Amino acid sequence: MNSQKKRFFLFDVDGTLTHARAPIEERMVEVLRKLKSKENISLGVVGGSDYRKIIEQIKYPEMFDFIFSENGVVAYRDNEQFYSESITEFLGEEKIQQLIDYCLVYIANLRVPKKRGTFIELRNGMINISPIGRNCTREERTQFCKYNAENSVLRTFQMDLMRNFSQFDLTFSIGGQISIDCFPRGWDKTFCLRHIEGLFAEVFFFGDKTEKGGNDYEIFHDERVRGFSVKSPEETEEIIKSFLDP
Repeated sequence: MNSQKKRFFLFDVDGTLTHARAPIEERMVEVLRKLKSKENISLGVVGGSDYRKIIEQIKYPEMFDFIFSENGVVAYRDNEQFYSESITEFLGEEKIQQLIDYCLVYIANLRVPKKRGTFIELRNGMINISPIGRNCTREERTQFCKYNAENSVLRTFQMDLMRNFSQFDLTFSIGGQISIDCFPRGWDKTFCLRHIEGLFAEVFFFGDKTEKGGNDYEIFHDERVRGFSVKSPEETEEIIKSFLDP
């Protein structure tokens, strides 16, 4: 198929295709299937979560030609992994422990409405840092989101990490509602674009965290894509429908 005619629709997951940590709704599945049925269109997802968590949310991996977990540092095509990098190899054990120890002390001294479990999650391509803990319930997540909106917990933590670990050549971005993603500079969501270089004439990206410091910021502003900033899956659905019109 001629790459000069092919178009690639690339979607963030949380807040874009789904509500936070929720499975995709069938109405979204329906419009995605209609979009993919059009000639010369391929679909992909890119998220900071690991592959297992992304699959739990999108439910139908066969809908997507590419699945880029951990910003594309772990990449799948037709549901088969073809690429992987490691943050532990990039940083080395001494720096990994220094960063994790610092985060645990910071969180221990932090006052938030609730603290649960899994404050630090080491993935292949990043470290996810959550002041409340990823084991929180949906209700506890909502409570933390409200508290964070009023007290800038994540933003303050993010700026602190940027000041104290500038020598590590890392990026700290707010990932989703309850956490900060830490990864080597350049391993943001633009990383996934290297996997599709030359395959498509146009790349459309949909994301909700497109403000500076958000984990969709870099790819949204990348000159290789046409970006759509959305506030909800419902808004994403409406934009997709505009591409279905004859």
